Amino acid sequence: MTSDAELLEELLRLAAAGGAEVEVAADPAAARSRWAAAPLVMVGTDQTQACLRARLPRRPRLVLVGQARDGDPAWDLAELIGAEHVAMLPAAEPWLVDRFAETRPGQRPDTVGRVVAVLGGRGGAGASVLAGGLAVTAAKARLRTLLVDADPLGGGLDLVLGWEEMQGLRWPALTAADGRVDAPALVRALPSRGDLVMLSWDRGDPLELPAEAMAATMDAARRGRDVIVVDVPRQLDDAAVIALQAADRVYLVVPAELRATAAAAKVVKAASPHCADLSLIVRGPAPGGLKARHVARSLDLPLAGTLRPEPALCRGLERGEAPTSSGRGPLTSLCRRLIADLTGATLAGAA
Repeated sequence: MTSDAELLEELLRLAAAGGAEVEVAADPAAARSRWAAAPLVMVGTDQTQACLRARLPRRPRLVLVGQARDGDPAWDLAELIGAEHVAMLPAAEPWLVDRFAETRPGQRPDTVGRVVAVLGGRGGAGASVLAGGLAVTAAKARLRTLLVDADPLGGGLDLVLGWEEMQGLRWPALTAADGRVDAPALVRALPSRGDLVMLSWDRGDPLELPAEAMAATMDAARRGRDVIVVDVPRQLDDAAVIALQAADRVYLVVPAELRATAAAAKVVKAASPHCADLSLIVRGPAPGGLKARHVARSLDLPLAGTLRPEPALCRGLERGEAPTSSGRGPLTSLCRRLIADLTGATLAGAA
């Protein structure tokens, strides 16, 4: 979608190099009938404002494309229209050819992985345990699953799963990734067990996680996995924002406490602009009798579920047992329901 003749000429050349057939629309009105069904949509920077005014629905695989000579794109507007990537020519030419090539018959995967992100309303809310439980549940349902630890200052999701001794690449070995990552190669390099693969941190000094590395990893994951679960830090950096923007569902975990609810309000304010679907999970116990519906009303979020206290889960984590691995308890029931809702799969015990 562009009315810029020079940009259109460049994109048609790249589409030909990728062997893709394209349809051209000059503006949102011309594109609306094909917007949802197209396997890939590229919007010229000249049409960003027009897209915003037209209120076209959000969709996956939307790329904002421009030319470097036109200056920096309006990054905030790209986010508002739901663009997953911003590609500036000529630097992005190889990447765009790859994107076009993926749309050829027999080249585009039959399914694109579903992404769920989890973040805590305050420290110690239980977001990492929920993320681990969702990943284990998905893998037990024979869904190819990737669990991503996006918090460089967290304790490490490998500890949550009891995988700290397992061999495989960690984030520090992948932080130089700034382009297309081969999905099968990524899966082979990471710690794995059955259908579950994990990308976490080592025990070295904390490193900043580059947004480019997260974007490349998420792109590869959606091409090579059925379910991607991302544990997102409360202090959002650029990489965390990339993960939230890629997520089909985002769950905020908040203990049923007044102070936790007040802290969570700040997290909601920071995260909600980047989330297409943000909902709440309230974890008990409630020392003051605060109800989950009151927390949801205070945060103005839909309530996706609640978690009762589960002493056996805490004891199991201390012994290195992955959450939901027992197949019993409130967390297992909640994770089965959330994964079934995310993927449309039928999971035993989902309610």
